Amino acid sequence: MLAGLALYTIASALCAVAPDVRTFVGLRLVQGIGGAFGIVIANAMVRDRTSGTGTARLFSALTLITGLAPVFAPVLGGQLLRVTAWPGIFVALAVLGAVMLAASAAGLPETRPSASRQPLLAVVGQLLSDRVFTGYVLANGLVFAAMFAYISGSPFVLQEIHGLSPQQYSAVFAVNAAGLIAAAQISGRLVARAGARVLLLAGLLGATAGGTTVLGAVLTRAPLPVLLIGLFVLVSSVGLVMPNAAAQALADHGGHAGSAAALLGFSQFMFGGALAPLAGASGATDALPMGIIVAVLPALALLTLGVLTRSMPGERTRRPARQGPAGHRRPRRHPRGSSP
Repeated sequence: MLAGLALYTIASALCAVAPDVRTFVGLRLVQGIGGAFGIVIANAMVRDRTSGTGTARLFSALTLITGLAPVFAPVLGGQLLRVTAWPGIFVALAVLGAVMLAASAAGLPETRPSASRQPLLAVVGQLLSDRVFTGYVLANGLVFAAMFAYISGSPFVLQEIHGLSPQQYSAVFAVNAAGLIAAAQISGRLVARAGARVLLLAGLLGATAGGTTVLGAVLTRAPLPVLLIGLFVLVSSVGLVMPNAAAQALADHGGHAGSAAALLGFSQFMFGGALAPLAGASGATDALPMGIIVAVLPALALLTLGVLTRSMPGERTRRPARQGPAGHRRPRRHPRGSSP
């Protein structure tokens, strides 16, 4: 975490004084790598310190923060540009990074047990050989890619095709982000009662329904409200999928929480980066590519989850709620007077 924050802070400061575009783009890449440390390590620390429904509840809180960032960051950036030039934004980011670095160094303890440290390649191979872990990771990545397709394609679909003004589009984006945040908080409240897997399935069904509605609206040229409803359901459902998919994926891998969280985050941005640009494959005046992507990816995620995480004959049912922090199994309790 500290190394990532230091990298982010230094890269942000250097972006403010970059001499040319090529250097600026390279520094932005380094800045993004440093920022990615925070996402991965935060997920790993949650798994190190919690288990069962507590993990899913904290992942819901992380999803809240993730949902708030894209809503408020452009607003704050716009306000900064009212009082400073563009380098001032990166100075502000560098200051923020330095504050987070100091706070983390002073008050953030190490959560990973030393006994869990193994060669990276061996750990990655072990994780990828786990069919159930892979199922949750793929389902999460595919739904995340659908949301990325919405983010990259919706400005053109709503503004160029349907004629929304930038202010109207911002309002639609904010409403959808609020839906994601609300769903994540509802998930945090319901997970102890319903279970993370049930909420995950509900989110996947919702995302599939929302994406199918979007595709249907595009194909039939339905009124704009139909399209907006589909987008809202799609994006809101991501608030159920992300925290519960993460909790389920990391449930049996507390001893390798960092590597598991890294693979989870890698799948999100790999699928998002590879598939989201396809939303604009036919240009700014064709909504069909975005409609196909947001309909197909959640359905594929649902199918993947069903195939890879189902119990096979002879397999023991996983009991993630019985696993304690750092991957240590809690001993079963036996009736008084009986032997193990």
